Amino acid sequence: MRNNKFKLTTLAASLMLASGTLIADDHDARAIAERLVDEHFQNSTLSREEQIEELLWFAKAAEPFRGMDIQTVAEGLTTHVYESEVLAEAFSELTGINITHNIIGEGDVVDTMQNQMQSGNSIYDGFVNDTDSIGTHIRYGTTINLTQAMENEWADYTLPTLDLDDFIGLQYGTGPDGSLFQLPTQQFANLYWFRYDWFQREDLQEQFREIYGYDLGVPTNWTAYEDIAEFFTDHVGEIDGTTVYGHMDYGRRDPSLGWRFHDSWLSMAGMGSPGVPSGNPVDDWGIRVNEDSQPVGASVSRGGATNSPASVFAMQKAVDWLRDYAPEEAQGMTFGEAGPVPAQGHIAQQIFWYTAFTADMTDPAVAVTDDEGNPLWRMAPSPTGPYWEEGMKVGYQDVGAWTFFDSTPEDRRTAAWLFAQFTVAKTTSLEKLMAGLTPIRESDIFSEQMTEMAPKLGGLVEFYRSPNESNWTPTGTNVPDYPRMAPLWWQNLAPVMSGEVTPQEGLDKLAADMDNTMHRLARANVFDSYAPMLNEERDPQYWLDQEGSPKQKLDDEMPQGTTVPYDEMMEAWMEAGTR
Repeated sequence: MRNNKFKLTTLAASLMLASGTLIADDHDARAIAERLVDEHFQNSTLSREEQIEELLWFAKAAEPFRGMDIQTVAEGLTTHVYESEVLAEAFSELTGINITHNIIGEGDVVDTMQNQMQSGNSIYDGFVNDTDSIGTHIRYGTTINLTQAMENEWADYTLPTLDLDDFIGLQYGTGPDGSLFQLPTQQFANLYWFRYDWFQREDLQEQFREIYGYDLGVPTNWTAYEDIAEFFTDHVGEIDGTTVYGHMDYGRRDPSLGWRFHDSWLSMAGMGSPGVPSGNPVDDWGIRVNEDSQPVGASVSRGGATNSPASVFAMQKAVDWLRDYAPEEAQGMTFGEAGPVPAQGHIAQQIFWYTAFTADMTDPAVAVTDDEGNPLWRMAPSPTGPYWEEGMKVGYQDVGAWTFFDSTPEDRRTAAWLFAQFTVAKTTSLEKLMAGLTPIRESDIFSEQMTEMAPKLGGLVEFYRSPNESNWTPTGTNVPDYPRMAPLWWQNLAPVMSGEVTPQEGLDKLAADMDNTMHRLARANVFDSYAPMLNEERDPQYWLDQEGSPKQKLDDEMPQGTTVPYDEMMEAWMEAGTR
């Protein structure tokens, strides 16, 4: 990509003159920087003077673009609302670039991104888009390669203190050739959530041990999770006059049901291949790729694992647990409706709980905190299924990341790039973490401020301080077109959850639909690189007989349940995370 700095500067200067905006002198910029630090960004891993110097860099770098109106977009997480309400205003005041950071629905972000990629029209100047779409971005040739841009046209507009090595999720926005396409601005994991206070009760511990023959604790496999779900639902039944349940989930036919399953559910059972961040050669969607990163199939008949025995087991458990151990109304809930339910105080555990709800769970007004606002709950690693093996990912991690397209004029794209860096700079990132609890920097995670907050956050800080955190990963590069393929999941698996079709039937249809979609896209010649090249279909038993994924059905899918005491587990995690 050619360098258009002179053109950018000339265009921005003309915009500046037309609007009557004047470039602030160094004294004015310093005064603004000092006030922003003192009013908004007192918590930082940088010193006050280092923060001011970082902000002054933004003021200077933004001079060619002062007076421009820039539109960026993100989904409605607390973190992005903070970016919109606090950081956008601060950036605009500091730089003279008028930023509007729009907050819309997650599905709308994906649809708008797809529209911009396909039409070539510039709808937004910058997107916060989940790195689940990394497979899309590396293939279509319309997404800006950040590595190349930072070395070329953005060389003078890339923050000297950006410190990419400090980011904890860069690998999720990186293509097979090592190029960075997406810069993380928030991330959160799906973990196991449980009522620590109930698990600590001696009467419940004794009752559980009598029934199941082992200790009540954090489950490390799906058998123990099911035992605990049954225990609280059927044997305990009621605590302090309230009916309690051993499981929480959701099952309504809705796009969010797709997230529930393609966010690593099959992989948690052990369906895919070892390899982090994405199973190789079979990923957490069940898609196999060849040695050239080309998808070759999702169906077992093509070497994939989407409809394999491990996947069928995972879906059957989702159906059984929702039916037998969750509140009846959960069947008709969406992700957004089900998320706040554990905070109401009648759920004992949840295997698939997003840490994005941590802030809501720490409100002193909810039923799961004590009188001083301390959590009565904890989060821990989710248990793994019987097909899981060492070296596989353990669960899902959502990473929202800044993404830019070549359809956006270069001057507008560069101005948006400056704002993107402002939202993740060390001057601002710790305050944003404390507001939204979605960390992106290792230095912030290990800060004194997070150490102080840790007791109120139920294990969030400990999780992110452990090196094991990297085993929770987003969708990887095997998925060639996320916007087109993600809807196939909820459309095919909603009938499974409602009992209209069996797990095998739903997964067979899903795998076939994914194969057909990849085949059509390959024939349409829409990809710039890594295009699908589907294997010929053959007897599924051929692939099941091969080593690795797809895996043969196990004779015993429910081995003896195993648990570990929470405090013992967290002590081991903290020792692993000590640096």
